[in-house]
Amino acid sequence: MAAAAGSAVRFKSNYAVSRKIEPFYKGGRVQLSRDGKFMFCPCGTKLNVIDVETGAVLHSLEQDDQEDITSFVLSTDGEILVTGSRALLLKQWNWRENKCVRTWKAVHIAPVATMVFDSTSTLLATGGCDSTIKIWDMIKQYCTHNLKGSSGVVHLVEFHPDISRLQLFSSSMDYKIRIWDLNSSKCVAVLDGHFSAVTSLAFTADGNTLISSGRDKICMVWNLKTRESKRTIPIYESVEAAILLPEQGDFSQLGVKKQGLHFLTAGSKGVLKIWEVATAACVYTQPVPFEPMESEEETSNHSLTHCMLVPEKNEIVTVSVEHNIVFYDAQTLQLRKQLVGYNDEVLDVKFLGPSDSHIVVATNSPQLKVFELSTSHCQILYGHTETILALDVFRKGLMFVSCAKDKSIRVWRMNKEGRVVCVAQGLGHAHGVGTVSCSRLKESFIVTSSQDCTIKVWNIPESLTSKAKAALISSPETLHAQVTERGHDKDINSVAVSPNDKLIATGSQDRLAKLWSCSDCSLLGVFTGHKRGIWCVQFSPVDQILATSSADGTLKLWGLQDFSCLKTFEGHDASVLKIIFVSRGTQLLSGGSDGLLKLWTIKTNECVKTLDGHEDKIWGLHSNKQDDMVVTASSDSSITLWKDVTEIEQEEAEAKREEQIMKEQELSNLLHEKRYLKALGLAISLDRPHTVLTVVKAILKESDGRKRLEENIARLRKDQKEAVLTFLVTWNTNSRNCHEAQAVIETLLKHEAPDDLLQYSGIKSAVESLLPYTERHFQRLSRLLQASMFIDFMWQNMKLSDVSHQEDVIL
Repeated sequence: MAAAAGSAVRFKSNYAVSRKIEPFYKGGRVQLSRDGKFMFCPCGTKLNVIDVETGAVLHSLEQDDQEDITSFVLSTDGEILVTGSRALLLKQWNWRENKCVRTWKAVHIAPVATMVFDSTSTLLATGGCDSTIKIWDMIKQYCTHNLKGSSGVVHLVEFHPDISRLQLFSSSMDYKIRIWDLNSSKCVAVLDGHFSAVTSLAFTADGNTLISSGRDKICMVWNLKTRESKRTIPIYESVEAAILLPEQGDFSQLGVKKQGLHFLTAGSKGVLKIWEVATAACVYTQPVPFEPMESEEETSNHSLTHCMLVPEKNEIVTVSVEHNIVFYDAQTLQLRKQLVGYNDEVLDVKFLGPSDSHIVVATNSPQLKVFELSTSHCQILYGHTETILALDVFRKGLMFVSCAKDKSIRVWRMNKEGRVVCVAQGLGHAHGVGTVSCSRLKESFIVTSSQDCTIKVWNIPESLTSKAKAALISSPETLHAQVTERGHDKDINSVAVSPNDKLIATGSQDRLAKLWSCSDCSLLGVFTGHKRGIWCVQFSPVDQILATSSADGTLKLWGLQDFSCLKTFEGHDASVLKIIFVSRGTQLLSGGSDGLLKLWTIKTNECVKTLDGHEDKIWGLHSNKQDDMVVTASSDSSITLWKDVTEIEQEEAEAKREEQIMKEQELSNLLHEKRYLKALGLAISLDRPHTVLTVVKAILKESDGRKRLEENIARLRKDQKEAVLTFLVTWNTNSRNCHEAQAVIETLLKHEAPDDLLQYSGIKSAVESLLPYTERHFQRLSRLLQASMFIDFMWQNMKLSDVSHQEDVIL
């Protein structure tokens, strides 16, 4: 510590965005490439291509018309991607290169609701909201069939896997499944049995059995030879997808004990189940971390909207109502990876882990999300029953606390593998708990405050802090508040614990910040001065100073000895919602409700940098232990990671300066050696008009200066001549340099054809600027010439009279 304190504090001057976690999926169908490496997610007007391994967005395919994408499909071979938009256009993409290859009219008179390729990737079927189905030949690029007869929106189309049968299956709003013969373009059969929308169709390997799932809480098994129902299986929940388990593969861990057809269902309860077709029995129910919904409500936050099997990766992928995309091992249903497509409003964010390898995020939901930064893998933590409002992390980075609208607080612990579990919970506040702060020295206590205007101090039992005992905890321990104190007359927005764990500061909507003793919550002093409510309070890590930020747009620093205001920082045009100390307490970072982040140097009262990375209120702001990264979270659903680039920028500036010195040295050497062409080129590349002028003057001083100037100018490249043209416009404004400027103009006019000159960039403005000054120089020269002629005339006359006078004297 002493060594660290001894080294000079480096002020930061800039941060750059190193990564942004933004919404990439906002609902609708999701599709994976055959190899399971890429995922396609619709997000409004864009279709995002995601690298599953890293969770990064590789491309965003966007329609030119900026219309929402209503449906899309990837061909079976993974080469062709087709999207349909509200503009009734279909687009074919080379998705690897982010290029639109072809656009054509969908011919539907309403948007396309669904589309599918056949197994050969040559035929595309589109089901429209206009009750028609159209089939397109992708190679010859024309519409081959127009199938009419459905009622309402056609929301499901599937080709029979055996292409020789040339059959298409569809379902629309009349809940019937239609079979179309593509040879005759007629509907040859109607499978009637569902009483609500049919959500998926699954074919057996031999192509003779079909399983259909529906929102009427049943799955039906159909014999495609007789085209009759073989069995109806009650599922007891609205089913969004049914997937047949492959006949090859060991599914014994999922309750598959016998040969025969088994299928997996995903639906409104958010739980995957395995069913045996022969007995219509559920043989396996997936264990889930949340309480399964027993009520008759149709949907919950956990409901699944989509489910897919990726055979090459042996994975099952599910998509939930909350836009969470989860990857499971197909044979064990063990969770492999979880990605979050949409975060809604982000209310708080903190770095987590001993090396800040994770971030924990409170979004507008009762679940916490813990992101692993290297892979984008997200753990979802269940426990709270209402929206989580704030977070804080203990110094070591393994334990953290969350507080929520459900009036409770929860303590969570991360193990070495990165898994997080709830180890304690506390109840006691009368209203939602809005802010929380952890002890700084040891994991000994938590301070919370709430809309009930009280402050509570909660002691953490030793059983939670010692690793050995914490590992034995099976269910969360119950915490009890040791001290409760009514702190303010209005909502308390922020609470902070001092670095020595002896003081607590609170900031409230009543415009006051207060300082309390930690041991008994006795009031030590009040900080008055803000004109609006206080949003955030923070102790300096090195001085006896408190920083506050307010809805009046200012930040203030207060002395803890006499409670006086030491400094006020003005610069934000909106409420300042969050502040943190950086650079060992010498600088401040503040986030405003206008989405701006500002960096302040305390000593000079100066705003060093304003960073614009969000479009809405910044609710979360946290710095890592190394003090070289900052994470911000905003109402615009995005989380931004900022890297301190001060040193990099200083190194770049230093390198630039050194390069400049080297070039200037080289330039003076070239001039000395009279290598004028190279000197001109170097001076132009340095963008130094004055140096170029010096070179031109040096050339003109030579005995055959004009000729050498012409030679050198003629040998320059076009872009260099353009640069010289812009420079000489400036030279021409000064009478001292006008001769050199005119000499270069003359050379250009002599050696360049008028048509070539017209191609020069900026020629029009250059000529407009040159003309008036050239005329002025010409007039000045004319006056000079007249004056010199008059002097010459006078001189001649004086000489003549002088000679005649001498002659008279001689005589």
